[in-house]
Amino acid sequence: MANAPKPTTVKKESSSSASNVFATFVIPICIVIGFCVWRFVFGEGSNFIDGDREKLPLAGNYLGTAYKGGPIVAILVGLLLVVIVFSIERFIVIGKASGKSSLDTFIRKVQGLLSAGNIEAAKAECDKQQGSVANVIKSGLKKYSEVEADTNMDVEQSIVAIQKEVEEATALEMPMLEQNLTVIATLVSIGTLVGLLGTVTGMIRAFAGLANSGAPDQSALAVGISEALINTATGILVSTVAIIMYNVLTSKIDKLTYAIDEAGFSIVQTYASSHK
Repeated sequence: MANAPKPTTVKKESSSSASNVFATFVIPICIVIGFCVWRFVFGEGSNFIDGDREKLPLAGNYLGTAYKGGPIVAILVGLLLVVIVFSIERFIVIGKASGKSSLDTFIRKVQGLLSAGNIEAAKAECDKQQGSVANVIKSGLKKYSEVEADTNMDVEQSIVAIQKEVEEATALEMPMLEQNLTVIATLVSIGTLVGLLGTVTGMIRAFAGLANSGAPDQSALAVGISEALINTATGILVSTVAIIMYNVLTSKIDKLTYAIDEAGFSIVQTYASSHK
């Protein structure tokens, strides 16, 4: 039994390494795509007067206005893409962790089989379900069978052994689900800060241009301010999407954790009630 967790540990370390490689490549690629969108989509000639991106954007053309916001808009577009890509990746991973069928249905089946004392059928149900939750529950069920066959352990020792097995299996499975969430959580703050940076630099350019012109030009100042504020708007969008995705993903992980705790409690209670 002492050697049993080793293959799982290797598997999780490999998964963690793959996740780190994913993050290392995806973030710069998204930033590059963001610059391409800014340059060739926002900066497309049809968005500007006379088809010249050096001139003012057409009235009401937000793409052209976003282009005038400067390269920081490109970075913000890249960060938005990072949020979207990592959110999709987490949804896929968490979906696989839940297993093939409804998690609630699976938990009810396992609890029903445990109540009937049919441990082998519960294990078979875990094999059909697959995923992180099923893996943790199956580990608890295996330990259940082992302690039941061990005549040297009393009931309290057996219960502690089952609880420890479930906790160890959970500790191996759950970090995989939480990987890359820190990236999304970080972008909640970074999106707004980068947007404010773009606004400040844009305002500096607007007022510097106004000072160099030698005469007040309210129209030029208004255009400059609108170009600066587009950075704030984009930054707020990035932060909003990031915080929504982070909360949705963490709630899904919490649901998996609750399911594991519920099933683990059922295993312990079943053993305790059948070995009084």
